[in-house]
Amino acid sequence: MRQLQPIHALFITTGLYHNTYAISKLLTFTALSSNGDLSYASLLFTQIPTPNSFVYNTLIRAYSNGPHPHLSLHYFNLMLKDDTVWPNNHTFPFVLVACANAGCRSSGLQIHNWVLKCGLGSSDSHVKTALIRFYLGSSVLEDARKVFDEIADVDVVQCTVLMTGYIQLGLAAEGLSVFQDMLMCEIEPDEFCVTTALTACADLGALVQGKWIHEYVKKREELVVDAFVGTALVDMYVKCGCIDTAVEVFERMPARSVCSWAAMIGGFAIHGQARKAVEYLERMQVEDGLKPDGVALLGVLAACTHAGLHKEGQFLLDNMEARYGVVPKHEHYSCMVDLLCKAGQLEKAFELIKRMPMKPLASVWGALLSGCRNHNNVDLAEVAVKEILLIEKGDRAEEDGAYVQLWNIYFAAGKCEDAVRIRKKIGDRGLKKKPGCSMIEVDGVVNEFVSGDVSHPHIAKIHATLELVSLYAIRKRAMGESGRSL
Repeated sequence: MRQLQPIHALFITTGLYHNTYAISKLLTFTALSSNGDLSYASLLFTQIPTPNSFVYNTLIRAYSNGPHPHLSLHYFNLMLKDDTVWPNNHTFPFVLVACANAGCRSSGLQIHNWVLKCGLGSSDSHVKTALIRFYLGSSVLEDARKVFDEIADVDVVQCTVLMTGYIQLGLAAEGLSVFQDMLMCEIEPDEFCVTTALTACADLGALVQGKWIHEYVKKREELVVDAFVGTALVDMYVKCGCIDTAVEVFERMPARSVCSWAAMIGGFAIHGQARKAVEYLERMQVEDGLKPDGVALLGVLAACTHAGLHKEGQFLLDNMEARYGVVPKHEHYSCMVDLLCKAGQLEKAFELIKRMPMKPLASVWGALLSGCRNHNNVDLAEVAVKEILLIEKGDRAEEDGAYVQLWNIYFAAGKCEDAVRIRKKIGDRGLKKKPGCSMIEVDGVVNEFVSGDVSHPHIAKIHATLELVSLYAIRKRAMGESGRSL
């Protein structure tokens, strides 16, 4: 910007600022460069006597993903009022992004009408992809799917966008279904699409389908060498409970990134292998010359939490910045508080919370509250609940959870009057327990079961099988008591 400003002055003194093409070059740098200045770009715009569509599109694009996406819509409206220009295929994708980021669903619907009015609804791939993104970003799945289904020549990018949207909205099964339909239509997935499909498998615990995708990856050299695909495979096997296979995939990766190491370290944490997590932290520096990031270090802290290694965890937290150049964030402190609480060191955990360089959020106080329940510390539990209620202010789920925990603590400590008081408060709030949910994969199909739900198509068969299991258990117990064997 220091170099650009005297050039801008030269434009003014020589009259070049009247030249739209010349001034648009300044505008592009100030609006889109990471070293630019978006507010300066807006001032430049006011100096252009006859802005063309490129100028409008540049500012619409610049503001669409920034902290003020509504300004993108402002420049789009100025464009519509300008009789000399007309929105084009470079305009609509970024305006739709701005609508999604600004939460302007009604404006997005109007933009869709403009797309149809300009004849781009069925011809431009980028515009169609942007429409799918907008509807997914606005959580309007039905309209996103409708736009997708109306595309005659669906490409891999549009499939990936739809899959990603489903996964982000907690509908991984539907996302995986899009991937399967895509393969049936002989659309070849790229590395981003395969990574997204593996993410869906990881979320669902769909091991059979994940293995099938792994076999597909092995047949395509460009996917085998891709670090993102390899990392997604590691993550999928870890979350499906196959830690040994995850290690095998990891060790065979031709190129590993910091994310790959973080996924493997996080996998060891999930499976309670703390020593392995620490070992891989050292290996990533020695073998690949990579410095761990905050995610990898959080994985090691989580591993220490599972294994109860509070001394090792405390040492890592205290030396993160000096050894690895990573300043501990809130999630690192939260993990350490959880570790200390599980080790029964509640006072130390409370002292750590008070020393945190940032304001403690609900996750930290929630970890302390859980520790108080496990170790029957009423005083600290009351402090934790008070802080959670002050922080959340309206987050019913967090507040309800805090009250339930406090009731359990009072009840276990024999404080009946306090327990009754909290119980009444819970009743007044109309608190209902969230139903439990479990998933199991059978013959490549992931079945989801929610407590109290009787809508499963094989519910009769399930109940009959459970009855048989129950009868078998009763018979076995009865025979065991009489000294006979089955």
